[in-house]
Amino acid sequence: MNTKLNTEAFLNDFSISCSCVQKKYFTKNQVITTYIQKRNQICILLSGEADLVRYDLNGGRSIIEHFVPNSIFGECFYNVTVNNELSVEAKRNCEVLIFSYDNIFKKCKESCKFHNTLSENLLKMLTNKVIDLNTRIEVVTQRTTREKILGYLSILSTKNNSKNVTIPFSLTDFADFLSVDRSAMMREIKNLKDEGIISKEGNKFTFLQ
Repeated sequence: MNTKLNTEAFLNDFSISCSCVQKKYFTKNQVITTYIQKRNQICILLSGEADLVRYDLNGGRSIIEHFVPNSIFGECFYNVTVNNELSVEAKRNCEVLIFSYDNIFKKCKESCKFHNTLSENLLKMLTNKVIDLNTRIEVVTQRTTREKILGYLSILSTKNNSKNVTIPFSLTDFADFLSVDRSAMMREIKNLKDEGIISKEGNKFTFLQ
């Protein structure tokens, strides 16, 4: 089943007529949105890549989610807490649709086709989001750094039906995504290579067994 939003049709439906939606552009490393305020905001990434990043009170950094085109995000999906600061940071130049959850099922004055397109695809996008969140939960709840590495690579391998996988992170960001120490992660990757379990070139990994 195709669960991806038809971005071109979506843009055509809303870009000229809809008054409820904004299309914004962000450059690499720019903050797209923060989750400090409760604005019931929903964003759809049309192009580029972005990360949902958490900074704790001690300055520790974790990558909670990685977003690619057609990903949906926004503070309406997370409770605001005083112990964490969540922000979405552009990893590449990004194009983003931004609108309020309160306006999803409201017709705008121009009666544009945007809302029909959105309502038809929203459930599919939310389903994909739940799958992505469950993937992260499955990975970070593994007990050891080794299990987290193999768990994430195995998920990508199964998803792509290939022993060759490419992680969408730099190694530093990969450690932040797994919530592990980078040095410990690199040691485990070396051990996995020495044991003949995986090979690695850049951010590309191959299962050898």
